[in-house]
Amino acid sequence: MNKKKSVLKRIRTNERNRISNRSYKQMIKTTTKAFLIAANKKDINDSNNLKELNILLNNAYSKIDKAVKKNVIHSNNAARKKALLHKQLIN
Repeated sequence: MNKKKSVLKRIRTNERNRISNRSYKQMIKTTTKAFLIAANKKDINDSNNLKELNILLNNAYSKIDKAVKKNVIHSNNAARKKALLHKQLIN
């Protein structure tokens, strides 16, 4: 392995970014899963349930948008995830 300072620094930087990116991706998965579970149990006539779904949806959208802002995921990937969530809400 190369022992140059710049190479060693890039290795450290890449590891730090990998850990940060994994945490963002995990937050997206967690909030998405919470929304999908709630959406499968939804009752259209219950207004409290719809409020809860909207809160979960906004939370998931927020996490996805933050990941795009930090360049963790591509904007097209984010759009696809958000479209999937919206489709679950209206079905």
